[in-house]
Amino acid sequence: MMKHRLLPRPLLSLAVLLVWVLITNAASLALLVLGGVLALVVPQLTAPFWPQPPRLVRPLPALRFLAVFSCDIVTANWRVARQVIGPLHRLSPALVEVPLELRDPFVATLLASVVSLTPGTVAIDIDRSNWILLVHALDAPDPQALIDEIRERYEQPLREIFAC
Repeated sequence: MMKHRLLPRPLLSLAVLLVWVLITNAASLALLVLGGVLALVVPQLTAPFWPQPPRLVRPLPALRFLAVFSCDIVTANWRVARQVIGPLHRLSPALVEVPLELRDPFVATLLASVVSLTPGTVAIDIDRSNWILLVHALDAPDPQALIDEIRERYEQPLREIFAC
């Protein structure tokens, strides 16, 4: 119980410490101690802002999802680079409303983050009253194809992973 109170989010504490060490190039004991203090304090101060995430129900599909997502980031980077270097008049930017089947705010936010991390698309808003994800796409000549891709490649696996 005391450990949970001291480290409410151990991975966040570790991330804060690692980022601190990388940013400061912490070669002195004083900088390491200050980074350790920040790693303890920051998660405690930000705890009220963190929702309780749903429990990961299916870890194997999560690994498969991470592999697909990683490949999508690489291929999307390549595609966006070619599009930006090529003739810009060929691009068909669009705002696309993606109707969501999931109803968990945390998973919807995770989906928006995944969409935003994939080059060429940015999640702009999640309308939780109608469960619609608003996405800006750099090139979406067929908006329905983009909707189908987001739902099949990202939303459905996240629903399976978190059982929501």
